[in-house]
Amino acid sequence: MSFKEKIRSGSFVVTSEIGPPKGIHTRQLLEDAELIRNKVDAINVTDLQSSVMRLGSLAVCSLLKNKGFDPIFQLTCRDRNRLALQSDILSAAALGIGNILALTGDYPTLGDHPEAKPVFDLDSVQLLEVIRTLQQGTDMKGNKLDGEPPKFCMGAVVNPGADPLEPQIAKMEKKIKAGAEFFQTQAIYDVASFENFLSKTRHLKVPVMAGIVLLKSAGMAKFMNKNVAGVTVPEGLIKEMEATKDKVAQSVEIAARLIKELKPMCRGIHIMPIGWDKVVPKVLDASGL
Repeated sequence: MSFKEKIRSGSFVVTSEIGPPKGIHTRQLLEDAELIRNKVDAINVTDLQSSVMRLGSLAVCSLLKNKGFDPIFQLTCRDRNRLALQSDILSAAALGIGNILALTGDYPTLGDHPEAKPVFDLDSVQLLEVIRTLQQGTDMKGNKLDGEPPKFCMGAVVNPGADPLEPQIAKMEKKIKAGAEFFQTQAIYDVASFENFLSKTRHLKVPVMAGIVLLKSAGMAKFMNKNVAGVTVPEGLIKEMEATKDKVAQSVEIAARLIKELKPMCRGIHIMPIGWDKVVPKVLDASGL
């Protein structure tokens, strides 16, 4: 059963994430993907994550599709105007890619080309509306597409730890109206905060996949607390990472513990290894996924 079919059938889903390399050599990426074959339902491919120039998400999605994986094409508005966005959406469909995650994208000043001009012709809600329009057989201007229109399972992101939370919920509602069929969340370390978010969004009845970012160090945790909006790493987890002599093993233990607590609350888990791709199978095993 494909990721799209599982989402639409109400099944619990598990996804992981791969970041394209800063170059054209993809052997390592494909080897890392093999480690989670048949262990996850789909693999997200990031789109110039953190505004760092890398190999394109669409190219990597195509490589994964050709190897028999079910990729989720992450598409950001940061670098493309509405012409390029529509073109890439059609290109994804032509390559047999059936899942898209629509994002606005990080600002270029955060990345390795801070002088790059941002585009942001559309935002993530408008991007979802564009995908829906293309699926109905026309472009944004109402011009008819040739032949069969594309078909996608459309996803979006949400930040359950945002404060205040109400704007996130309002935007989530707009994304659902625009066609979002599932949500993947920002990193969750505070289970109670996530539970509060779910209690306020149950009326939306759209699958929410809890985001798990592997903690690499106490320093990383402190950095996120200071710089990543809506992400709070509890002091107890920071102390665990400070005290351990084996950061990988401790990171796996923390991730597995969080997944076991979160799984009964949501419709899926999304693992973001941030370069620790080889650790994902350990997390899946330790958490019972």
